[in-house]
Amino acid sequence: MNQTETYDVVVVGGGPAGATAANDLARGGRSVMLLDKAGRIKPCGGAIPPQAMREFDLPEHLLCAHIHSARMISPADRAVDMPVENGFVGMVKRDVFDEWLRARAAQSGAVRRTGSFTELVRADGGEVIVRYEVETGVGKPLRKEARARCVIGADGARSRVARQCVPGADKMRVVSAYHEIVRSPKEGENGFKGDRCDVYYQGKISPDFYGWVFPHGDTTSVGVGTEVAGFSLREATRELRKAAGLEHAETLRREGAPIPLRPLGRWDDGRNVVLAGDAAGVVAPASGEGIYYALAGGRYAAAAAEAFCTTGDAASLKLARKGFMKAHGRVFWILGIMQRFWYSSDKRRERFVKMCADPDVQRLTWEAYMNKRLVKAQPGAHIKIFFKDLGHLFGIVSAK
Repeated sequence: MNQTETYDVVVVGGGPAGATAANDLARGGRSVMLLDKAGRIKPCGGAIPPQAMREFDLPEHLLCAHIHSARMISPADRAVDMPVENGFVGMVKRDVFDEWLRARAAQSGAVRRTGSFTELVRADGGEVIVRYEVETGVGKPLRKEARARCVIGADGARSRVARQCVPGADKMRVVSAYHEIVRSPKEGENGFKGDRCDVYYQGKISPDFYGWVFPHGDTTSVGVGTEVAGFSLREATRELRKAAGLEHAETLRREGAPIPLRPLGRWDDGRNVVLAGDAAGVVAPASGEGIYYALAGGRYAAAAAEAFCTTGDAASLKLARKGFMKAHGRVFWILGIMQRFWYSSDKRRERFVKMCADPDVQRLTWEAYMNKRLVKAQPGAHIKIFFKDLGHLFGIVSAK
């Protein structure tokens, strides 16, 4: 094993959360190592709200498509279009996007290492040793290690860091997600639109989540998610491609991964480890949106790690979850209720899609999504939606 390198912080996982945390800490003058696996691409719809572009200084050139509307498709094939007023939703390709974030962190001073995390070992003086393996292409992997004052675990929903260190992490509930990247058809072919996302709320596509068709310029992500064991994601995706007119589109690659259902109740080990991104469970219920919340979670984790390195007080690590939940916890709670109720049967999905046709619902939905905040300036619209929602809830409003 080679000589141990020493850093203030080691970040395990180079997705949006880990790369953002590493960038923030390196820019602040901390010595940082960013460890990530080679060739990792997470299955993802790839949506980026304008708030993410502003808040995290993301350049326009990272966007491979501009989405101007979303189409919701009900179990009865009712299609409801939700146009984006006064703006657009950006789309990214995760292989390009994630690598740009990692490269930015390196430009800020973070040291990049490619390898697979294996374990944490407590060292003398309260530090921690991060062990990992590097593939050499010949024989056994090369074992390496790095010493750190603090570790940020940003290594996904099945985080090895979390499972080793954070109580309750092994009980994280997840949705199994699967998508296929296909060659985008020509504009208008079989109804395809390169500036529209299609979302299928149909039990045959997903019994408890949804299916998606998200254009990425010359390619398109077609996928599904579910928590139901034994449900065939590949068969559902095959049905989805057929319904979307993409049955014969060229398949470029297939990917699958777990997606967390809700934030963990604890993000730190009380000593020197804190979690971020999927490892902390920060994917929005109902929508499955994860990129913005991963970026935000990485920033909160970096701030907590900085506070810990400055003060040596392990209580500082709790600031990551506290800050994130103060900013986004209410939205997650509301979306969780929505998912549990509206996605529970095709009858309710039908009513949900009908409700999406309401102009007030569309306006407030996009305002909240684009700017990542609940809209407080339109109390009249909220009251209208509340009573309409009750009508759909109790079947007073017809689903036809």
